[in-house]
Amino acid sequence: MKRVELLSPVGNKEMLYQAIHNGADAVYLAGTSYGARKFAKNFTNEELVSSINYAHLYGVKVYVTVNTLIYEEEIADVIHYIEFLHQNGVDAVIMQDMGMIWYVRKLFPNLEVHASTQCHNHNQEIVSLWKELGLTRVVFAREMSLEEIQSVDVPIEKEVFVYGALCVCYSGCCLFSSLNGGRSGNRGECVGSCRLPYRLIRGNQKMDIDGEYLLSTKELNTMNKVGSLIRSGVTSFKIEGRMKSPAYVGYVTRLYRKLIDCYYHQEETKLTTLELQNLKKLFHREFTCGYLFSDPDIMNIHSPNHLGIEIGKVLEVDSKKMKIKLNFDSLCQNDGIRFKNKDQGMIVNRLYDQNKLLIQQVDKGKICFLDNKFGVEKGDILIKTVDSNLIRELERYSLKKIPVWMEVKCFLGREMQLKITDGIHTVFEQFGQVESAIKREVDTSEIQRQFEKLGNTPFVLKKIDIQKEQHIFINLKDINELRRRGIGKLIQIRQNQKKKFVKDVVLDYSGNLESDQHIYLNVLVRTEEQLKCCLANDVHDVYVTDYTLYLKYKNLGNIYYRMDRVNSSYLDYSQEKLVVGELGSVHRYAKNNMVIGDYYLNVTNHHSIEFLSELGVRKVNLSVELNDCQIRDIMKKSYPVELIIYGRLELMVMKYCPLKKCLKYCDKCLNSQEKFYLEDQAGRRYPMIRKNCLTHIMHFENMNRISKIQDYQKMGIQHFRIEFFEEDALEVEQVISRIKKQLKYQ
Repeated sequence: MKRVELLSPVGNKEMLYQAIHNGADAVYLAGTSYGARKFAKNFTNEELVSSINYAHLYGVKVYVTVNTLIYEEEIADVIHYIEFLHQNGVDAVIMQDMGMIWYVRKLFPNLEVHASTQCHNHNQEIVSLWKELGLTRVVFAREMSLEEIQSVDVPIEKEVFVYGALCVCYSGCCLFSSLNGGRSGNRGECVGSCRLPYRLIRGNQKMDIDGEYLLSTKELNTMNKVGSLIRSGVTSFKIEGRMKSPAYVGYVTRLYRKLIDCYYHQEETKLTTLELQNLKKLFHREFTCGYLFSDPDIMNIHSPNHLGIEIGKVLEVDSKKMKIKLNFDSLCQNDGIRFKNKDQGMIVNRLYDQNKLLIQQVDKGKICFLDNKFGVEKGDILIKTVDSNLIRELERYSLKKIPVWMEVKCFLGREMQLKITDGIHTVFEQFGQVESAIKREVDTSEIQRQFEKLGNTPFVLKKIDIQKEQHIFINLKDINELRRRGIGKLIQIRQNQKKKFVKDVVLDYSGNLESDQHIYLNVLVRTEEQLKCCLANDVHDVYVTDYTLYLKYKNLGNIYYRMDRVNSSYLDYSQEKLVVGELGSVHRYAKNNMVIGDYYLNVTNHHSIEFLSELGVRKVNLSVELNDCQIRDIMKKSYPVELIIYGRLELMVMKYCPLKKCLKYCDKCLNSQEKFYLEDQAGRRYPMIRKNCLTHIMHFENMNRISKIQDYQKMGIQHFRIEFFEEDALEVEQVISRIKKQLKYQ
């Protein structure tokens, strides 16, 4: 049985060393561009090459993330970068952008590509599509249960997140940071909108909720589920954490290594109390085993921050100092602390014992004093958020050693012969003349001692077989040189494990992308009133979100059903008109139905348009994250694309429901006419829609590009879309009329 892979995050060189020497089988990291953790330190090209060589020396695979959406002007640079990675032996690239995945698979057929979780991999259809494109692995959405992942019957490697931060929105589906802060989560720039405080509003009433971080998740921790994960057939255990500390990466990797190895050795094991405490000290927002194991509560709405551990209580305070009893742990200089009620923290620079004398450490159960820098009150709880002793301990790790087996032959009148194997690779070397002993014979133990001297290499001698004649002499310098040469060869062969570099010539796309000279106004509606109004006002295509409404009106014009962008099962549609927002639906329906690609597909370059067209999509809506210059770059070629110019956009789609969490409000919401909102600190209200047990968060205001319509027409845009939300018939007519005045029909 193939062992499960342990995959660790790497944001800098020290994290790389921690991951490798604590037992990672593979690491994932990024260059300075095109990675979904833009604010990690990441790696220059020179550092990437040295990191790949270093990891390969220790038998560790390297996957490089190129998992952002790619803009038109970046295509040539991305291809050059991926070619560089391929030539330098990267084991795989992890990608999000569907058009670039499609193009890279054509251009570099021998390069392994993994579909990032940013691809919204949540059903069998999309996994089948990736398999057909030649991808070797899929990173599944964190919202999928282990049973759902097991049910995906596609012969492809399955990777799941097992530890670290969770996104509350389906990955690759979040526009919150982009449309509010101008920093795109799809470009590795997320501002963490889900970690901000929000109020829950019902109608116009603010609800009294015990907690204000209504979108903030706990940390994923599946350490007590390792056996179930291995038995499920999952290929790779992925740890999140490229923005965390090296100590965090090293310790989490070490614990998973221990748990995995114990499982294969059929040894019962679980985390000790100390190990769990250390995890909490390093980082946590409380723990959950996540949707992977159907945990009913993945949220911590009380705090988005690292919680640390409670270690004591404030007994007395004055204007200068506070007296603290350490009930649960020691406290040291340079520890990080926070006071729970005051919600302020600091690094301990000055620590005093019970006699108010400066000291470096105070043990559990003792009294200590701290400077009262920000008015902490009696009774407050002391929390340790950084344990300086633990960090120092974790910075000292044993270097990984690779066992080797040697065979040495020493025969008179010949050169010494050396064979070294690591179980996978074998090297041969010969050097040094074997002579007759005149004064002193070299014995077997002396030869063995010289070959055991591997201290500065990554190897340790497991076994040596020495075949020698009697009464021979060998210069010890020659033995050492033979060892160095043999080990050097083995290092070289381990570092240069590369797949053959293959680059094909990709011809220009020759699909069926046709444009005409007409201008079209298309509208998305959510109510029957809006639909009737659109039919009466001579729009071209109408997209409806209600399937019943679609069936009622589909024969009265160009009526399309807009499908959900989260689908775990599919109806047998044929010859229908569909607007689809996830690649599984494209794969399932585009050949036998009239399919339009929604803006949820994140189309940001012409390769994505061509890829969707090859799959059978008739028209593609461009990403709402594109600015005018980026749109103009795409439209240098004439494509039948659609652009949203007015409407309420969706920011998030979540499996989590704030109403159920905060109000125990579940079945009622299906029949309730009440309106719910999240309100941010600026008083902006984000409507929430509940549908099929998913929560959709809408923007607080309408997008409005109406004044730019004629500029877009000059770029070659012919299809313009309106997205209505709660507008009544009069408002619908007014918006359509205003837009028609801007459109130049031909």
